[in-house]
Amino acid sequence: MFQYLHSFHLGEPRKYDPTFKGPIYNRTKPLLFYFNIMKCASPMVLLEFQCPTTQMCVEKCPDKFMTLLKAYTNKEDFKYYKNFCKEGLEGLTVTQILSSGLCPAMLTPSKPFTRRCFPALDQKKGGEITVGNNSKFDDGEGNIRDAKDLVAGVKNATVVIEARQVVMKIFEDYTQSWYWILIGLVIAMLISLLFIVLLRFLAGIMVWVMIVMVILVIGYGIVHCSMEYVSLKSEAGSNVTLKDLGFQTDFSVYLHIRQTWLAFIIILAIVEVIIILLLIFLRNRILIAIALIKEASRAIGYVMSALFYPLFTFALLSIVIAYWAVTAVFLSTSNQPIYKVFNETACDHSRKICEPANFSTSSMKAECPDSKCLFAFYGGETVYHKYLIGLQFYNVFLFFWCANFVTALGQMTLAGAFASYYWALVKPDDMPAFPIFSSLGRSLRYHTGSLAFGSLILSIIQIIRVLLEYIDHKLQGTQNKCTKFLLCCLKCCFWCLEKFIKFINRNAYIMVAIYGKNFCTSAKDAFFLLMRNMIRVAVLDKVTDFLLFLGKLLIVGLVGIFAFFFFSGRVKAFENTAPNLHYYWVPILTVVVGSYLIAHGFFSVYAMCVDTLFLCFCEDLERNDGSLARPYYMSASLHDILSENKAVEETEEPTQSSTHQPDDQDVQLKQ
Repeated sequence: MFQYLHSFHLGEPRKYDPTFKGPIYNRTKPLLFYFNIMKCASPMVLLEFQCPTTQMCVEKCPDKFMTLLKAYTNKEDFKYYKNFCKEGLEGLTVTQILSSGLCPAMLTPSKPFTRRCFPALDQKKGGEITVGNNSKFDDGEGNIRDAKDLVAGVKNATVVIEARQVVMKIFEDYTQSWYWILIGLVIAMLISLLFIVLLRFLAGIMVWVMIVMVILVIGYGIVHCSMEYVSLKSEAGSNVTLKDLGFQTDFSVYLHIRQTWLAFIIILAIVEVIIILLLIFLRNRILIAIALIKEASRAIGYVMSALFYPLFTFALLSIVIAYWAVTAVFLSTSNQPIYKVFNETACDHSRKICEPANFSTSSMKAECPDSKCLFAFYGGETVYHKYLIGLQFYNVFLFFWCANFVTALGQMTLAGAFASYYWALVKPDDMPAFPIFSSLGRSLRYHTGSLAFGSLILSIIQIIRVLLEYIDHKLQGTQNKCTKFLLCCLKCCFWCLEKFIKFINRNAYIMVAIYGKNFCTSAKDAFFLLMRNMIRVAVLDKVTDFLLFLGKLLIVGLVGIFAFFFFSGRVKAFENTAPNLHYYWVPILTVVVGSYLIAHGFFSVYAMCVDTLFLCFCEDLERNDGSLARPYYMSASLHDILSENKAVEETEEPTQSSTHQPDDQDVQLKQ
C-alpha cells in the first residue's frame, strides 16, 4: 500500500504556473490544503467522494512541523501559521479558533501533488514511515502520533483525485485523436468488406489465407514482445515486479517493466498453441466447414445486398444508443447539489442534509459545534429524485430491449433471405426479386410480435445481470463470504442463461422466417430439431463459427498493429502526424474494440447464412427423401458436403438413430 503512495507523492514539488488561466480566486492560491488529512481515512470518503475536513486554497504548502498552540505564543510563527487559516482570527483564543474551525490544529511538512498539499511521506530502509524525516508528530491536541497514521488518509484522498484525473486525460485524448480513430474504423470496415467479397469468389483460398495470417500475426506479436523483453534487460528499474509497482494511472509505466512483456509473451504463446492444436485436431472438419462456407458464398452471391445490411443494423443501433445516452444524461443532470453534515465527534445530525448558506447559525451547528456542512453528491429528496435510480434502470432496460429488437430484426431478415434461396427449387427463378427487402417487409408486417417477445425475454435476463452487478458493487465493502459466493453463483448462472437464450432466439427467428409460426412454437421446433442433429451442430456448425472467428481475429490484429505503431510514434514516418496524447493506449483500444464490432457485423452475415442453411438442411432431410415426389431442396454440392460429414461421423462416433418421424406437412415459405 505504501509503495503506491510513495510512487505518487514523493516526487519533485510542482511549481506554480503563472500562465494558468483558471478562476481568479486561485491564480495566487493554486493549491488545496486539508486541515486534517487523517479524517480522509474514513471509508465514507470513497463512497461520498468528500473528505470530512475543512479545505482551503493556499499559496504554498507548509514546510515545517507546527501546532496552533505553540505558534499562537510566537508572533513570527503565528504570522506564518495564518497562511493556512481562514480570516477573522483577531481577538480569539486558541480554543475559540479551533472550535470555530478557522485554523488546523497542526501543520506537517507537505508537498504539492495535483494542486493539493499532501504530507511529505518517506520510507526508510527498515520499512519505517516518516514525515519530514520524523517518525512521530504532534497532532495539535496533545497526542503524539505515528507518521503511518497519515498513510490511510492520503491514500483515500488521492484515489478519487487520481480517478478524476485519468478520466479527464482520457477525455482530452479522445478530443485530440477522434478523427484518427474514425479513420482506423473506416480502414477496419474496408478490410472487412474486402474479406467478405473475396470470400464470395475465393472462399477456399481465403479461409486458408485467414488461418495462416492469424498464426503469423500472433507469431509476430510473440517476436515483438520478446524483442521488447530483451531490450529492457539492461535498463535500470525494469526488473521491478508488477506487484511491487502497484496501480499506476500512467499506464505507459508498465511498458518499461520486463514482467509486462513476459506476460504478453505467455498469453500470446498460449493462444497460438491453442489455435494450432485446434487446427490439427479439427483438420477433417475444417475441410468440410470450408466446403460449407463455399456453399454459403454461393447463397450470398444470389443475395449480394445482404453484405450491406449490417450498415442498416448499425444505423438503427446508433439511433438506439443515442436515445439511451441522451436520456441517461438528462436523468443524471436533473439533480441538485446535496450538502451533508460532517463531524468529528458523535452527533445526532451526522450525515443529515444541511444548507451551507445558513449552517453557521442553524440549530445543527449549535448542537454539534465541530460539525461542518460540506458538499456530498448530486441528488435530491423529492419523489422524483428518490426514484431516479429506478428510472435509470428502466432506461437501461429499454436500451436492452430496443437493441435486442434491432439485432433480432437483422437476424430474421437475413434468415428469411437465405431461406428463400434454400427453398427455391429452381435458383434463382423461384427466389423473390429483392430477397432482403422482401424478408424485411415480412418481418415487420407479420413477425413484429415474435421479435419483441424474444427480445423481451433476453432483455429481462440482461437487466437482472445488471442488477446483480449493481448489488455486488454496493456490497464490495462487506466481508461476508457467503454473500459473495451466492452473488458469484447467480452471476455465473444468469450469464449461462443469457448465452442459452441468445442461441434459442437465433434459431427460433430462423424457423419463424421459414414457416411464419409464432415465437414459442418456432423456438420449440428449432430446439428439438437441433437436439436431433446434435453431433452435426457440435462438429460442423461450430467449426464454421471458429473459422469465421479467426477472420475477425485477423482483421482486429492487422488494424491493431497499425494503430499501435501509429499512435505510439514508433514509426518515424508517423512521428509528426500522430497526435500528442497522455495515454496512447486509449485510441488503440478504441480502434481494436471498434474493429472487432465492425468485423463481427460483416462476418455475422456469413454466420447467419451458415446457420440458416444448416437448419434448413436438417429440416429438409427429415421431411423429404430425395424421390421425385419429395425431392430435396438442397443443392447437390450441399448434399455432398453433409454426406461427407456423415461419413466422417461414422468413422469417429456411432451414428445416432433418430426417433423423429417425418409427417406429410408440406414445407411452406411465405415469400
